[in-house]
Amino acid sequence: MPFFFARSSPLLLMLPRTLLCFAVLSASMPVLADTVWLKNGDRLSGKIKVFDGGKLLIQTDYGGAINIDWKQVKTLESDQELLVKQDAYTGEKAKSLQAADEGKVILANGEAPKTVELASIQQIMKPKPLVEDMVWKGNVDVAMDYKRAEKNTDDYDIDFKTSARHGAWRHNAQGEYNREFQDHVVTTDNWSAEYALDRFITEKWFWEGRLTYKRDKVEDLARQRVVGTGPGYQFWDDELGAFSLGSLLNRTDYEYADGGKDNFYSLAMKWDYNRYLIGKRVEFFTNGEVGRPLSGVADYALDAEMGLRYKVTDWASLNLKAEKDLIRGTEDSDLDKTRYTVGFGVTW
Repeated sequence: MPFFFARSSPLLLMLPRTLLCFAVLSASMPVLADTVWLKNGDRLSGKIKVFDGGKLLIQTDYGGAINIDWKQVKTLESDQELLVKQDAYTGEKAKSLQAADEGKVILANGEAPKTVELASIQQIMKPKPLVEDMVWKGNVDVAMDYKRAEKNTDDYDIDFKTSARHGAWRHNAQGEYNREFQDHVVTTDNWSAEYALDRFITEKWFWEGRLTYKRDKVEDLARQRVVGTGPGYQFWDDELGAFSLGSLLNRTDYEYADGGKDNFYSLAMKWDYNRYLIGKRVEFFTNGEVGRPLSGVADYALDAEMGLRYKVTDWASLNLKAEKDLIRGTEDSDLDKTRYTVGFGVTW
């Protein structure tokens, strides 16, 4: 039998009151947030993103991403599950962090809480599935240019760069593809790929092995193969950027379009630098390599890029880049190319 409320039904009168109480209760419930207490007495609330390289990054609603010097932290607390590492190889996963005396924090794990010195902590991050301490970052940039004038030009550029670190190992990969038409005639058609494996000997020093291959279907220098190894130094690598220098002993093979070949050994210096500015909205970056052969095959070679990225969202960005590819003193012909691109990309 259908059930109807009378106009004066007590249940009907109580319903709006119940909904109103529920709404007030929901609005008055505190929003869970992480808290950082500083030695100068200040307190910051937000969400702890990462601690690495002596910097603690906390995301706030009122000030965006704030970078804090770890030496200025008195104590902190968090309701997140976090991986806390006291050396470069092992870490302890804490269900939450609880505030403690100055210079300390409590790793809460049920019935076995543990108090540790802040000075002993090297890294704090969200644990990853399967490989808990893996840090993976990278970007993909796409640029296209269509010009319709006396000469019609279509220009395409796609490149990616990514790195993944787990413990003492870091994997690096990057690649690029360029293609350009003028009046339906191909004037640029090349691609390159590189893989490097770094083994950290100390917190800063690492040893690198690298393999690079470049293919050009238009220029006289049709193929380049480079195998190299050598030491490097990581000055810093944190949420606000990274900077490393490396020196390499390379074996390089050149193959020209007419069938000629060269091979030689060289010494090279490479760099990789990026820095976030304006609350991590803008990123300045530059990377590349300059080398000199040990024999007289060429005078020197330079392969470098520099640019800016503007983050439209947390993952999408606009980019402006300048690239330089220069080889001087080869027996057949020199290579000197400068390229400017504007495009969009994905960053993680």
